[in-house]
Amino acid sequence: MAAPSLAVARPPFKDGLVALLPDLRAFSRFLCRERAAADDLVQNTAVIALSKQVQFEPGTNLKAWLFTIARSQFYSSLRSARRRTATVGWGDSENVAGVDRADRSSDLIDLSRALWCLNPEYREALMLVGACGFSYEEAAAVCTCGLGTMKARVSRARRRLAEVLADTGPSTLPARKHVAISAG
Repeated sequence: MAAPSLAVARPPFKDGLVALLPDLRAFSRFLCRERAAADDLVQNTAVIALSKQVQFEPGTNLKAWLFTIARSQFYSSLRSARRRTATVGWGDSENVAGVDRADRSSDLIDLSRALWCLNPEYREALMLVGACGFSYEEAAAVCTCGLGTMKARVSRARRRLAEVLADTGPSTLPARKHVAISAG
């Protein structure tokens, strides 16, 4: 006679959410630039997703739905921070977009700094399509823009990134500005 299983069965939505947490954290780290703020954003996104899971349509793209929530939360907190006149400091070279200086090459740091020289819409489009693996259609849905607009943003981002990396040497790239985002 087999012992009763103590494992609690989770609904497919929660399993999908848990499986996508690493991707959601990577996207949040890209948006927030700081580990703590990114973790807060992931937590808030998960709480919102769980509270609004009845609005999710099974069979659709859960990853895109979660990224849309995270993106919305991020920009909402950014607007709130601007209203509170948050302090912005330049030259904070310790917090380069999720890169630990001791663990990464200078080329990766230069790439990170060059990414932050891009227009935010271009940077986001390149991140969604290039790094997060979204199709152009999915990325357009996340950013609530047209397919052609998304393709143009990615194309322009790639071209501009190549120009920035070709035109500037490693020592001439600006240190990324640091913006603290509270997730409250």
